Amino acid sequence: MNIHSIDIHAVTGPGGGAKVTQTPPGGKTAFQWKALNPGIYIYHCATSHIPTHIANGMYGLLLVEPENGLPKVDREYYVVQGDFYTTGKNGEKGLQGFSIEKARAEQPEYVKFNPMATPGNLKANVGETVRLYVGNGGPNLSSAFHVIGEILDTVYQQGAVGGEPAKNVQTTLIPPGGAAIVEFKVDVPGAYILVDHSIFRAIDKGAVAILEVSGPDAPDVFKALKPGAADSGH
Repeated sequence: MNIHSIDIHAVTGPGGGAKVTQTPPGGKTAFQWKALNPGIYIYHCATSHIPTHIANGMYGLLLVEPENGLPKVDREYYVVQGDFYTTGKNGEKGLQGFSIEKARAEQPEYVKFNPMATPGNLKANVGETVRLYVGNGGPNLSSAFHVIGEILDTVYQQGAVGGEPAKNVQTTLIPPGGAAIVEFKVDVPGAYILVDHSIFRAIDKGAVAILEVSGPDAPDVFKALKPGAADSGH
């Protein structure tokens, strides 16, 4: 059994809380802090060996809303990416140990989103606005977050709330230990794939999630054409 702690990136104070939360098995620690800056923030274990604790999934997201809240949307989901370093090769069956050698070489066997983002959990209806709080626990890789078939109407880059957000973004970069807030309206039904657009990570290492959108077709926005129906000049 190990000592654990928590470093909350939203905290202003030594270690983000880690210094006062080094907690042995069966022990208790606590601290009080004031949220001074709105945004979406990563938290993670900060006990030695810190990279190993993070690589084993000890991280998450914490939202500090502005005083008057964020604009209302129809759906909100938390999506967190991480890279994983197993002793076995990609796809190998059975319980897998942690490979410190692969982690130090920054060569993960898998890049994954959290279980909330697995098929069947992310849903929306045509006409709704979806807000995703997207984090990157790392420990090593940056994420090129992209939703296939959607434009990110609004992006609070680096999770920063207060200034002017970016508009009409195709892909947003999220470093390890960072986060972003993305919003988009869904106009057409279907399955929308969330990926790390460092695309080998999506296709070969698993950095894929699905947003399922239900509702009526919108042929004025998107429709399949029969062969020969399109103007051959376009």
